[in-house]
Amino acid sequence: MSRLTEHALPDDPFPEPAEFASALGLHLPEFGYIDWVPTTGSTNADLMRRARGSAAGASRPWLEGAHLQTAGRGRAGRVWENRAGDALMFSCAFNANIPLPTLPGLSPALGIAACEALRGVLQARAPARAQRLALKWPNDIQFDDAKLAGILVETAFQAGSHGVTIVAGIGLNLRGGQRLAQSLGRSVTDWTSVLGPEATTLRPADIVAAIARAWVSAVHDYARAGYAVFQSRFDCLDVLADTWVEVIDQGRTIQGGVACGTDHEGRLMLATPQGRFPVLVGDISVRPGSGHSKGGKPS
Repeated sequence: MSRLTEHALPDDPFPEPAEFASALGLHLPEFGYIDWVPTTGSTNADLMRRARGSAAGASRPWLEGAHLQTAGRGRAGRVWENRAGDALMFSCAFNANIPLPTLPGLSPALGIAACEALRGVLQARAPARAQRLALKWPNDIQFDDAKLAGILVETAFQAGSHGVTIVAGIGLNLRGGQRLAQSLGRSVTDWTSVLGPEATTLRPADIVAAIARAWVSAVHDYARAGYAVFQSRFDCLDVLADTWVEVIDQGRTIQGGVACGTDHEGRLMLATPQGRFPVLVGDISVRPGSGHSKGGKPS
């Protein structure tokens, strides 16, 4: 496990909500709706409600962020722990001309896009650290072995319409990673630790805009060609490659194997003594104590 040092941020790294929304509007002129609020339950839930109540063809994409979320969620309904000023939390909504059976692969695709965007931001400030940002399938962003950000992708159906709206939300730790790691009992980091001495140059609006633009492009690419165009991009970010992992569903281990990338549908592939198997649901947990490690093969 790497030892990360937390660097100082200003006491309040965010501008006032209205000022923040205005700055984002300059960065993202193609967005039909941008708002940043002091506090809300969940930005994903807010945009889902807005989508369900909107007219078909309403101008999207949309973006909503909050200084604090009181009911933020991760995958599998987990609560996203946060304190005002410690995390960057926002959601985007997109019109999606994507067949419903292929939607599951969009979750890792948006994880890929966000990780690439953050690498780009990091490349401009601390290039030696950029390649240490990686993706844990389906869409957790890590720095070395510590979680930096999580993404939740949901769909909303409009009343009286066959249209589908994709809502993607991200929670990225800005500071307080060491406190979170102690609270959760697992490796967690934050953007100030990742940036190192460059943390004082942090501009949250730059991060939001970079991820939002990457998501717009990713949704377009996915609608055009599906997950296949993301498969090789995932391989460049894959933190689990050649690692023994266990698939856990409702607290029970249902499969184990060596992670070997994704298939053309975005499913994680596991190599086992019985052959290769795709994984689409469940939690992926790396278990170093299982007797397998990076480069291990199933026996």
